[in-house]
Amino acid sequence: MDGERCSASEDRVTGIALTHVDRSGAVRMVDVGEKPVTERKAIARGEVQMSANTLALVKANAVAKGDVLTVAKIAGIMAAKKSAELIPLCHPISITHCDVKVSLNEERNVVEVEASVSCTAQTGVEMEALTAVAVACLTVYDMCKAVERGMTISNIRLEYKAGGRSGVYERA
Repeated sequence: MDGERCSASEDRVTGIALTHVDRSGAVRMVDVGEKPVTERKAIARGEVQMSANTLALVKANAVAKGDVLTVAKIAGIMAAKKSAELIPLCHPISITHCDVKVSLNEERNVVEVEASVSCTAQTGVEMEALTAVAVACLTVYDMCKAVERGMTISNIRLEYKAGGRSGVYERA
């Protein structure tokens, strides 16, 4: 049996099937050819912590590189479309919708990012939503680094996913 058709390997510690590893332990791309095409959606979030001064510059659109929030939004959308080029075992899929929201939380001195991605496909869009958030956060950092290098990108996480065999996942 070749690695592509071989069933998943089971992790010795958790007992959970590892879908990107075959029985011999070799890395493989999962064969989704037999999976049904269904509507899929994923939502991810993350944040960039910064000083009150840097956040004030972002809010006033006074960062030298330009409009931080708009550029981060566009970067996130572009990243969602390029996920399979960045993540080796991620399937290239045609997304049908991507929305990236970038907002300021002045109480916490944080730029918050949320990405929502949808498709009709044989595999989900979790990686696309997470990639959108990660790249949007990196873009905020890049645009503000001349003002503050000590910013922290954190809390990138999947909040919601729907579609496919595993059904709905919602972060508690």
